Amino acid sequence: MRLTKVTAPAPGAEPKTEPKTGAKPESAPAAEPTPEPVPDREPAPEAESEPEPEPDPVADRSAGRRRLKAALWPPRLSRGQLVVALLLFSLGLGLAIQVRSTNDHHSQLRGARQEDLVRILDELDSRQQRLQQEKAELEQSLAKLENSSNQAKEAQEQTRKKATELGVLAGTVKATGPGIVLTVDDPQGQVKADMLLDTLQELRAAGAEAIQINDVRVVVNTYFTDLSAGGVQIDGKKVSQPYRFTVVGNPQDLTPALNIPGGVVRTLESHQARATIAQQQKVVVDALVDPKSPQYAKPASK
Repeated sequence: MRLTKVTAPAPGAEPKTEPKTGAKPESAPAAEPTPEPVPDREPAPEAESEPEPEPDPVADRSAGRRRLKAALWPPRLSRGQLVVALLLFSLGLGLAIQVRSTNDHHSQLRGARQEDLVRILDELDSRQQRLQQEKAELEQSLAKLENSSNQAKEAQEQTRKKATELGVLAGTVKATGPGIVLTVDDPQGQVKADMLLDTLQELRAAGAEAIQINDVRVVVNTYFTDLSAGGVQIDGKKVSQPYRFTVVGNPQDLTPALNIPGGVVRTLESHQARATIAQQQKVVVDALVDPKSPQYAKPASK
């Protein structure tokens, strides 16, 4: 057995402890295991977003039609909208009729010859000049009535002049002046009352101021009828052919109006009749009518 000498430690010094023989030294604390580096994980690939399905154009159109149909039918119209729709329909119908009639008139003129078109243009110019002249005369008469110092005398003169003019139109006064004489020969008896009436209307449209057919004065209430045995009656009087129209008016306006394409002369010739026009510087319309007082018509108060 070994004895160990123990020496007292110096004051302030820590005592030293010698290890005992055979004593096992205290083992140092075991070092903590160094963690192995974890390999970086690759980021998981993001899931690719699936493309949104494109809308089917056919389905879209079908859905659009259904929505449009649902919006339009059944119609929800107010009273005001219905009135506006009717007015627009009437306006469109009137415009369509006017355009169609204009196109028909243009199609007739399209096939006309150049000299016929020139004649029609001259006739229109003459009508315009005649209307301008009438307007100037009326304005002159108005100025005289307004500016005359003796308005009563001027008014009487204008009244007498107007009565004479109305007498010519009414057929109670003879008329004379430049004009034409239209003779219609109808050996086949194909000329009817409506053809004579068309001739009269064409002459009036061209500016005829006084007309006489054979010995019958034409007035505002003149009428034509066909006889069952043949022939024509004018105002109840039988008129035999040849039919002779004595017309007071401007010959330069009356003659072209009868000779236009598809006009009076062409129509009569298509029915085996012959029309002859003679221009004269002075013709006399001397047939008169017996004026009748109206049975029902009365002057209306202003």
